[in-house]
Amino acid sequence: MRGWVWALVAVAGLGGGALLWSFAPSALPVSIEAPLTFPITAPQPPPAMRVGVLHAGRMLSRGLFAYRGGDAGERVFGMDAVIVEHPRGTLLFDAGFGRRVHEHAQTLPWLMRRLSRIEAETPVVDQLAGASIAIESIKGVVLTHAHWDHVSGLDDLRGVPVWINRAELDFIRGTDPAARLARELGDLDYHLYAFDGPPYWGFAASHDVFGDGSVVLVPAGGHTPGSVVAFIHAPDGRSYALIGDLAWQREGVDIPAERPWLARRFVDGDEAGVREVLLRLHLLQRAVPQLLVVPAHDRRVMERLPPARRDDALRRGHPS
Repeated sequence: MRGWVWALVAVAGLGGGALLWSFAPSALPVSIEAPLTFPITAPQPPPAMRVGVLHAGRMLSRGLFAYRGGDAGERVFGMDAVIVEHPRGTLLFDAGFGRRVHEHAQTLPWLMRRLSRIEAETPVVDQLAGASIAIESIKGVVLTHAHWDHVSGLDDLRGVPVWINRAELDFIRGTDPAARLARELGDLDYHLYAFDGPPYWGFAASHDVFGDGSVVLVPAGGHTPGSVVAFIHAPDGRSYALIGDLAWQREGVDIPAERPWLARRFVDGDEAGVREVLLRLHLLQRAVPQLLVVPAHDRRVMERLPPARRDDALRRGHPS
């Protein structure tokens, strides 16, 4: 009997050691076997197009959960949305925290609730009202993916089309607990789009939203089946890649480094798929240094985007 006890202790010790090791610094292997080329049509964003960020909430958690080698200090994980005002329509990218965020957070697993602390800021819908932007004038909310902290604000934006691809809609309508809140919000006005365009900046296919190259969506499954990267090219020459939760903090792409095992098990549907996209984004960032890669929850990076305007109303309706 004593032998079994020691065997269990040994197994527990090995398991604990392996768990701790998964938090240790470890960069993903990067190799370049061929010259990096990204043949695309040059974007032609209209001069009137504007890009801005809406800070809708914060989650405070330890940096060590964000990427292997992260520090143990508390970090701000922003819960934000990005707004693009284009002459052919206005888009929101993700919806941030909504007015009922504390209720929505109850859909999280118990351990994740214990490892973080939520601080609500001004919900996106109230920020739009403060800028005299009627939600009826919004062309759509483009989800980078359908986890709770990206869909919470949809509860306040009912009637606005929610742009999503088929893989992510199937994820919502399936049984995965990570899509629980999206399911509980009911049958929203989902607008399906397809990746009907050519390869784009190292990704297999694309969807050019306005037809001028200013906003291009590409498939980047892994975190969820239908996760996307949204490339936004502003008229001032700045370009952004909104990568959702493929990395939680910029170091995930800069190093590149994946999340520790515990975090991956909670949030990533396809760990190998996430690794592949992180490597692709790392190489893309090298090749296009003017591109700002924007993880959805890295407030340090989000604060480099212009603030959303708050002083006048939009005077444009739905595009044709």
